[in-house]
Amino acid sequence: MEPARNKTRKLMVGNLAIGGGSPVSVQTMTKTDTRNVKDTIDQIRKLEEAGAELIRLAVKDEDAAKALVQIRAATKLPMVADIHLDYKLALAALESKIDGLRINPGNIGARWKVEEVVRACKERKIPIRIGVNSGSLEKDLLQKYQGATAQAMVESAIRHAQILEEMDFFDIKISLKASDVLRTVEAYSLAAQSIPQYPLHLGVTEAGSILAGSIKSSLGIGILLERGIGDTIRVSLTGDPVEEVRVGFAILRNLGLRSGGLDIVSCPNCGRLEGEIASLVNDIEKEFASYKNTVRIAVMGCSVNGPGESREADIGVIAAGGDTMLFYESGKFVKKINRDEIISEIRLALERISSR
Repeated sequence: MEPARNKTRKLMVGNLAIGGGSPVSVQTMTKTDTRNVKDTIDQIRKLEEAGAELIRLAVKDEDAAKALVQIRAATKLPMVADIHLDYKLALAALESKIDGLRINPGNIGARWKVEEVVRACKERKIPIRIGVNSGSLEKDLLQKYQGATAQAMVESAIRHAQILEEMDFFDIKISLKASDVLRTVEAYSLAAQSIPQYPLHLGVTEAGSILAGSIKSSLGIGILLERGIGDTIRVSLTGDPVEEVRVGFAILRNLGLRSGGLDIVSCPNCGRLEGEIASLVNDIEKEFASYKNTVRIAVMGCSVNGPGESREADIGVIAAGGDTMLFYESGKFVKKINRDEIISEIRLALERISSR
């Protein structure tokens, strides 16, 4: 059952609705040098294929801001410019027809600089994400709370939201990211109570490697979404941003917030194993990563649980000794196949399933 969602304001980032009961969206950030237009566009195309719904790009200097013009022309995905330290880069990015800004109020400078950016966004109807990170809080808040606590993070967000509100600007979303799960959950939970009107961008910042980062992100984001908190998510991983998108959608699917894509059920392997399946699972995930329809595939290593899981799946393959695999479709045994035929047989089965 889908968890009840907190009702926040709805805003548009390009053609993507965030908040107001809209589906929780999955976004990521390019990891190329934005000034390298070709590499950045190539990466964005891979992220589009993986299903990313919003792309954020680092804008660290004037050349990066200028590069946004060509990048914007190459994709229809909503694009957000990520700005630190220099408010002038935010103003330059807005000239490139980007769809949103992410600023960290703790490091962008004096209030008048923030006000200039807000005025420019208001003229263009461009939303702003106030991105609060535990590692870059204002000094007075660090002193007041004796560290980068959840309370300090929320007060920082409220402080900067008020600047925007005083300028009659309300197209705001907020993130409050820490690198540990419990503080992240606490900060977002407090924000959902203190400023419930604004959409929340969920994430555990600097989460780590694909394994460690996926675990931390799944826990932090999953806990919050189950509580009805959150409108858009970004899984932060050290590595290929395509993996961030895949993990993000996996989190949403497992919470019943999204459907579509492969749901692979595979056994953990034990002494009953009749054929190696770990590499097979990886091959299937890689080959059909961009498949959009909802399909359950069981990949099992023996005949104890294999038939039962395969009968409950759209497609099932069971190791049966040597290179022999048992192939199931729509819950029924179809035939024996060789291991090297599995990918092609699954592809044919997916075509049949899609045409029904």
